[in-house]
Amino acid sequence: MTHTRTDIMIKSDNPKKRVLLKLSGEALSTEGHRGISPQSLKEIAVEIAEAYKRADCELTIVIGGGNIWRGVRDGGGVIDRVNSDNMGMLATVINAIALQSAIEDAGVPTRVLTSINIYQLAEPFVRRKAIRHLQKGRIVIFAGGTGNPYFTTDSAAALRASEMNADVLLKATQVDGVYDADPRKNPNAKLIQKITYADAIAKRLQFMDTAALALCMEKQLPIQVFNLHKKGNIEKALCGEEIGTVIY
Repeated sequence: MTHTRTDIMIKSDNPKKRVLLKLSGEALSTEGHRGISPQSLKEIAVEIAEAYKRADCELTIVIGGGNIWRGVRDGGGVIDRVNSDNMGMLATVINAIALQSAIEDAGVPTRVLTSINIYQLAEPFVRRKAIRHLQKGRIVIFAGGTGNPYFTTDSAAALRASEMNADVLLKATQVDGVYDADPRKNPNAKLIQKITYADAIAKRLQFMDTAALALCMEKQLPIQVFNLHKKGNIEKALCGEEIGTVIY
């Protein structure tokens, strides 16, 4: 019997799988507020640390910066797109440093590697160095997006997951998975449990940008989308449980 890569990731007990967890910047804030909430930061850091201790995996993280700066929207036409995106990349570095500190406070060694050269604050991203950190049992947080404007942190997550030969990209969101419509606007929206990359792109489902999806499709990298706000979901996802939506 043959198995797809999705089957292997979700159902096997293959030890030391390598995982990339994509978090939005809003995960560190509270609803309706900007910036970093110490309480939200502590809660998610503790959940990540405890899940990592129980799951036999190597964990990398990409975090967004939308709780601090949201690119073109916050630029308001006064700040050009390139500068606005650069500011957004700096926001991800702030979030990554905060998350690193909170995860280490929860008892797990962590390193921040950034695509922007800020030597005093974080190590530059070098693929071999990142792998070495993982081999030493550290969580690695990738900051600075792709290091280029016009690309989202979803694209950065797909890129880093591909470079690191991750077995799965876990995307933590505000809802239970991928729906056929926006569940916050349409009460009749239906949760999709499994869908192919091609169908997700064709249907223009707005859970991840097309560039990120296309890269995952090319690399045959499974994506699992799940609700960040349900306690225990991060551990379930790291341990390979079928929650949310799988894109394969």
